[in-house]
Amino acid sequence: MRKPKKPQKQLLHLVFGGRLTSPEGIEFENVPDLDIVGIFPNYAEAEVAWRGKAQATIDQADVRYFIVHMHRLMDPETGEERGDDDH
Repeated sequence: MRKPKKPQKQLLHLVFGGRLTSPEGIEFENVPDLDIVGIFPNYAEAEVAWRGKAQATIDQADVRYFIVHMHRLMDPETGEERGDDDH
């Protein structure tokens, strides 16, 4: 008899970006204008969203998108506990 699959732990990730004051930095030109792409239940889905936005703005050197590991902020032990979220 098969055991039911244990649901994966939710590891929330935020994807956002915007225009930087300098292409070499990470300071945003106008914080109220940030593009909040969304919150995703795992890194794989966040990476797909991030990649789409990054590719759409590739010709704009001063626009950058980021993935934030929200689960690490909410529960700092989650990344190490599972050992599968090295990004």
